Amino acid sequence: MFFKGSRYENVETITKDEKGRLVRYKKTRFITQPKPGRSHHVSQQDRLDLLAHARLREPERFWRICDLNYALWPDDLLAVPGRTIGMPAPEE
Repeated sequence: MFFKGSRYENVETITKDEKGRLVRYKKTRFITQPKPGRSHHVSQQDRLDLLAHARLREPERFWRICDLNYALWPDDLLAVPGRTIGMPAPEE
């Protein structure tokens, strides 16, 4: 359902039978606080996938940067150049 490395990959899928129908859905994903690493000063040309590739070696893991900064929408993190955002430590 979700690609490998997705923030929802390990969230349990529920199958519910309501009125004779099967309904599949993911349980609520609660954000766990990642280990903080360095900080990053946002510039106008920044992209989260490039930052994730440089720091985490996987561009698809940009969501870890969002989780650390409690950002629901990834673009919100880069909306203000000059802002400082946290960067998660690489996974072990």
